[in-house]
Amino acid sequence: MDKWNQLLSLFGKCWWQRALPNSTHHHVMYISLSQASNSPHLTLYNFIFLVTLLSIRTVLKRRDRKLPPGPRGWPVVGALPMMGSMPHVTLANMAKKYGSVMYLKMGTNNMVVASTPAAARAFLKTLDQNFSNRPPNAGATHLAYDAQDMVFADYGSRWKLLRKLSNLHMLGGKAVEEWSKVRDEEMVQMIGTLYECSKKGEAVVVPEILTYSMANMIGKVILSRRVFETKGSESNEFKDMVVELMTVAGYFNIGDFIPFLAKLDLQGIERGMKQLHKKFDRLLTKMIQEHVASKHKRNDKPDFLDMVMAHYGEQQDAHHDKLSLINIKALLLNLFTAGTDTSSSIIEWSLAEMLKNPSIMKKAQEEMDQVIGREPICKETYRKHPSTPLNLPRISNQPCQVNGFYIPKNTRLSVNIWAIGRDPQVWERPLEFKPERFLSGKNKMIEPRGNDFELIPFGAGRRICAGTRMGIVLVHYILGTLLHSFDWKLPHEVGDLNMEETFGLALQKKVPLAAFVTPRLNPIAYIP
Repeated sequence: MDKWNQLLSLFGKCWWQRALPNSTHHHVMYISLSQASNSPHLTLYNFIFLVTLLSIRTVLKRRDRKLPPGPRGWPVVGALPMMGSMPHVTLANMAKKYGSVMYLKMGTNNMVVASTPAAARAFLKTLDQNFSNRPPNAGATHLAYDAQDMVFADYGSRWKLLRKLSNLHMLGGKAVEEWSKVRDEEMVQMIGTLYECSKKGEAVVVPEILTYSMANMIGKVILSRRVFETKGSESNEFKDMVVELMTVAGYFNIGDFIPFLAKLDLQGIERGMKQLHKKFDRLLTKMIQEHVASKHKRNDKPDFLDMVMAHYGEQQDAHHDKLSLINIKALLLNLFTAGTDTSSSIIEWSLAEMLKNPSIMKKAQEEMDQVIGREPICKETYRKHPSTPLNLPRISNQPCQVNGFYIPKNTRLSVNIWAIGRDPQVWERPLEFKPERFLSGKNKMIEPRGNDFELIPFGAGRRICAGTRMGIVLVHYILGTLLHSFDWKLPHEVGDLNMEETFGLALQKKVPLAAFVTPRLNPIAYIP
């Protein structure tokens, strides 16, 4: 009996210390329990006391682990069937009911969605390190060489090296300035092409011409050569491949959320990803082989790929900065796809909004004639049509607390950038396209670089889009030049311009924008 009482006494002390580790009261309770356990008549009271302690601890634990509110969902599949074809819109509507931090059970996975600037700040700034990794998914596996790229790789030495090389030689502020001549050369080519279309009376398919020019800009920086010498079927096929990648990679794939169904590929998504990956791999392999063969022609003028290849090594060593051929291919895939699609979609949406509101285009052209200013238009497009409506998902490394809610370990995080941009609590008349909102008041100081969470088209934190600087420069430069150089008009047969979206990693315009252009400047300005 004495051993039993001693054991109960020890348990009592342990449970109090675990239940109330910061309290001084458990010392008093433990003394009482020890005194009581000396009497065989009070053993039952000891047992009851322990049960009470267990109950208190359980209640405290549950109170500390209150999940954010959210829809109940279905058995097994959870909220997956609720997403529909436009998940960013669905989640924005749900947030109106459940709040700025919302929890969903997606298959066997936990998912939390942030839908306001404050919630986005809590996750992407305060808890940035805890959400520094991406969750595994089919896109990373089948498109991005099993997450060997910069976008999906785990936060670690390999990712840091890829990011460092990209910033230093292509995407950072100094690097972007250094390849300004490349932008000028390709812009001259683009303006010349548009001028020829105007003389022939042909409509310009905006995303096609943008993808063609941007791919050549990026190609000159990475490979020291244009990727496409002439605009045609080859460049259009590349554009279609890029759009397909950005679309399928954004799908809510059942296999990502219910792993035991992954092999069945019920939606056919993974099969399509594998076929698309083969096309890109052939293209990237050809690029690298031709680049290696032409090394002698570059003499003392190394390009981006030369700098990356300097870190190539067949033997991977955790203690040295070495990249495999797969790492290099995956990085090129990131740069060519994200570098062309996200910027071109912002420019296309900007032109579409101004064609829908001709007075805005006229005002912008008048201002640029005086002082070449295009920043408010770009900011307004980032707000209303963010290139990435739901930021690339992250996943929690450890459990944490946000706004008083418990977020379990391995919870997927999505920040609804699209919803933030259309929140009437954040923006006055958010559904209107009003570039002038950024010309005065508190909005004037807002920048899309990841510090102002009202406007985070490129994300924020350590996993912010590596191409933020390049994207902003390209969008400002190209859009401004297009507006300054031409008047834009819709074809006569187009009545009300279709502004529908297609969901993906990038927010595509459902019907590609086509328009007629008329030169505004002296004809000599259009001669290459």
